[in-house]
Amino acid sequence: MLERGSSSGTAVIGQGVMESSFRTNSLEKVTRDPSKEKLHMKLCSGSCHAEQILQTLNSYRQSGIFTDVVLLIDGQEFPCHRAALSANSTYFRAMFGGNLKEGHQDIINIQKISASTMSLLLDYMYGGSIIIQEDNVESILELSDLLQISKLRDACVTFLEGQLHPCNCLGIMKFADSFSIASLTEKSKRFMLECFVEVSCHEEFLDMDVKELVEYLSDEELVVPKEEVVFEAVMRWVRHDVPTRKGALKDLLEHVRLPLLNPTYFLEKVEMDGLIQDSKECIPLLHEARKYYILGNEVSSVRSRPRRFMELSEVIVVIGGCDKKGLLKLPFTDLYHPKSRQWTALSSMPGYTKSEFAACTLKNDVYISGEMLWTKWSFSG
Repeated sequence: MLERGSSSGTAVIGQGVMESSFRTNSLEKVTRDPSKEKLHMKLCSGSCHAEQILQTLNSYRQSGIFTDVVLLIDGQEFPCHRAALSANSTYFRAMFGGNLKEGHQDIINIQKISASTMSLLLDYMYGGSIIIQEDNVESILELSDLLQISKLRDACVTFLEGQLHPCNCLGIMKFADSFSIASLTEKSKRFMLECFVEVSCHEEFLDMDVKELVEYLSDEELVVPKEEVVFEAVMRWVRHDVPTRKGALKDLLEHVRLPLLNPTYFLEKVEMDGLIQDSKECIPLLHEARKYYILGNEVSSVRSRPRRFMELSEVIVVIGGCDKKGLLKLPFTDLYHPKSRQWTALSSMPGYTKSEFAACTLKNDVYISGEMLWTKWSFSG
């Protein structure tokens, strides 16, 4: 029995009964029901309590105290606690909670992973923190994917998304494909298409296979200011390994919009190129471009249509006209851009009141002619 007294009151705890009495001038002794007495103490709660437990378990792991399993990684032993591993990893939860023989072994050998990466993951499992950087992100993602630690895997994906650059986006895309990370694959591809000009100047671009390159060249989301950029990228890729790749030249040039090249550039850089001259399969493509230079829009081919994000685009030009009554002739000329849905005022026609006129187009030029009128508009965008 523990007996405690003071001038203000006395609490006696023993044999499961507690009695409290307060001696004052206005209160009498009160006897309370011991079943209703509670002591609620919050010493540490939430993340604070969890951190303390983890820190203690981590110190146990590092000292080899209470450990009940050893992970053998690349010849190095890591004593661990099955409960801690299972709480972090779906992989270990299935192993220790199922009928797998490894779940009942004292030493578990995990192959094809590095001891240094496993050490980082164990620090994360027991401590909740890890440093992800360029030289370890791929190995951490690979191991977190194997062990099915989803939060860590997602953190690696987020890190890689922030590292996308013209020099590495193709490599990151292949890595994402190998682990079926759809979101990272899509972001890498979109980055490549939007930064094609810069990407095509880096080593990873030259290492692509022909199927990949054709896929990107034919994608309507490819962003280039002019078609000359596409042609030069193709020729740079072919010349990186001429003996192996010259046979793919025709297949690649089919996806280069040769009719949209500047005629002078076409003559000097395309027709005079030795590799193209040696390829009889490319001759029909050259003929198509020449025909477009002569006949303009009358040549119907996907290669004569500007790419979506080029400086060139199809527009509608509204020329002249008259008022609703048909009496007053109008000099106004306006351009409508279907994709941006914007109108732009062009220069007014001179001498519009003196004659009726006809209009025609040739490539990027609009010609206006009449009895006392002749003028021309040229469009490059």
